[in-house]
Amino acid sequence: MPYFNYPVIFDVLVVGGGHAGCEAALAAAGLGMKTLLLTQDLDTIAQMSCNPSIGGVGKGQIVREIDALGGRMAAVADLSALSAHMLNTSRGAAVRSPRVQCDKRMYQSAMKHSLELAGNLALAQDEAAQIWTEGSALRGVITARNTRYRSKTVILTTGTFLKGVIHIGLSSFRGGRYNHPPSDGLSPSLEALGFKLGRLKTGTPMRLNGRSIDFSKCEEQKPDEPPPPLSHFTGRHGRKLLSCWITRTGERSAGIIRANLHRSPLYSGRIKAAGPRYCPSIEDKIVKFPHHPTHILFLEPEGFDTGEYYVNGLSTSLPEEVQLELLHSVNGLERAELIRAAYAIEYDYSLPVQLDYNLEAKLLPGLFMAGQINGTTGYEEAAAQGLMAGINASLKVRGGDPFILGRDEAYIGVMIDDLISKGVDEPYRIFTSRAEFRLLLRQDNADLRLMPHGFRLGLIPGKFKKNFERYQNAVERSGSRREPQKHGAEKRPQRADDDMAPWTRAGAEACGRITKEYGGYITRNLREAERMKHFEHVRIPEKLDLSAVKGLCLESRQQFLKIRPRTLAQAARIPGVTPADIQLLWVHVTRKLRPPQADGVSRRDEG
Repeated sequence: MPYFNYPVIFDVLVVGGGHAGCEAALAAAGLGMKTLLLTQDLDTIAQMSCNPSIGGVGKGQIVREIDALGGRMAAVADLSALSAHMLNTSRGAAVRSPRVQCDKRMYQSAMKHSLELAGNLALAQDEAAQIWTEGSALRGVITARNTRYRSKTVILTTGTFLKGVIHIGLSSFRGGRYNHPPSDGLSPSLEALGFKLGRLKTGTPMRLNGRSIDFSKCEEQKPDEPPPPLSHFTGRHGRKLLSCWITRTGERSAGIIRANLHRSPLYSGRIKAAGPRYCPSIEDKIVKFPHHPTHILFLEPEGFDTGEYYVNGLSTSLPEEVQLELLHSVNGLERAELIRAAYAIEYDYSLPVQLDYNLEAKLLPGLFMAGQINGTTGYEEAAAQGLMAGINASLKVRGGDPFILGRDEAYIGVMIDDLISKGVDEPYRIFTSRAEFRLLLRQDNADLRLMPHGFRLGLIPGKFKKNFERYQNAVERSGSRREPQKHGAEKRPQRADDDMAPWTRAGAEACGRITKEYGGYITRNLREAERMKHFEHVRIPEKLDLSAVKGLCLESRQQFLKIRPRTLAQAARIPGVTPADIQLLWVHVTRKLRPPQADGVSRRDEG
């Protein structure tokens, strides 16, 4: 069958319309690139396949970083918010994190509309089936309909669709998510190009009909008042928000699970791939934590105009009849109606160590990857990678230098460095504990850290710059005041008379107070970060024969050859590499980089 060559040549082609794809496409289009978003189904753009929430510990920091760079996720989450909380308010400033529960249909519709309104951005419904190359050069993609889309760069944001297989009990069927077909062509296409792929597993809990829940037996979790916005550009929420509810499993629940483990694909051996350790199934919790008699469950509404509830904490792949029996063992859910069964899904991912810091593939220049294809889990992690891939693909087209964030600048930088330096053996999720300098990477100072980049790149309109500069000055003034301030206050939505909008006086005072309160620790973190930057600037030449470095232990040598670190700092963060091996590598690199001395005179002789 002959190909149809699409008549437009694009600068950036984004494959996939999930959270990574949306941010990638909007960033590239916002930077003036002729952009195409190609997805299997335009009606599922930005679908919240799992929990309809944005933010959380670590994740909330990343969302505010996305927003400070000009991304869209935080603003859409605020627009569709039905409940909102600032987590860990009783703990230190480094771990306080905003979380917004969203109306999932409203979120999806608002994000899709953002894409439809964006200049320079075209949308197309088709399945990318093959990476199109000529010789060793990237040309674009070929779709299942035999259409060839030509593009200077391609960003793959395929989510869980690559050879996806869904499991419910001992029944398995193909799918990228429930009732949506997988993408089977891209995996063999990538492997043919030399990419190494692996398999991972994730899952999603069941959904219930709210009318069948006895909320009188549950604990009410009211939204914060006033609710904390995720976006720096959001004003006061204009609607009454909803409550979530808390209940727990019990001994009867544990007994039901233990009696049916042989029917679990996770424990019967049908699922071979590794799942997320920090978001385990209820089967995993019962087996691995038998000393816990109960496990907390959150009942979260999925929208203003639906009675559907998401059961956060009850992820499982047990058979549907067992899921129903399990539900009825929980307080308040004795008569609950199961309207969507929980399931697990296995899918292909590309080993992220095959990428460079700008998320570009080392094997095929011009090909970028973002989101779950890189081994991560979570909307926020995906969106951050999509934003960075969209920016860097655009900079590549322009011939500019890559945009790379350091570990001391952003959680986004921590995540990307972790992925390409360490790889993954389970779905990667961001936590505040992953950052060495988390006191520098707070949610309250994401704007101060990253908004200057957003202005410089052109992703934040210049009309906001004066307000931002006034906000910076207000933070500095607030941090230098001597009068005591109330501890633990957070940013509040802007007042109608706040002439510093969209950044508030309350926000400036909170940020300045934290800076002053933790001043000694922050200064120490800054010094440590400066010391670390020394190794960041020591480049390892691409053609350096790492196998010739004498004295390296076998594991370090194998890791260096596998990952091919670009800097000494990246090499130091690779698992299994010892400080002694870094010292040997440093000596070897500096010898190779040292210019030859004329006439046999050494530096010592010159002194």
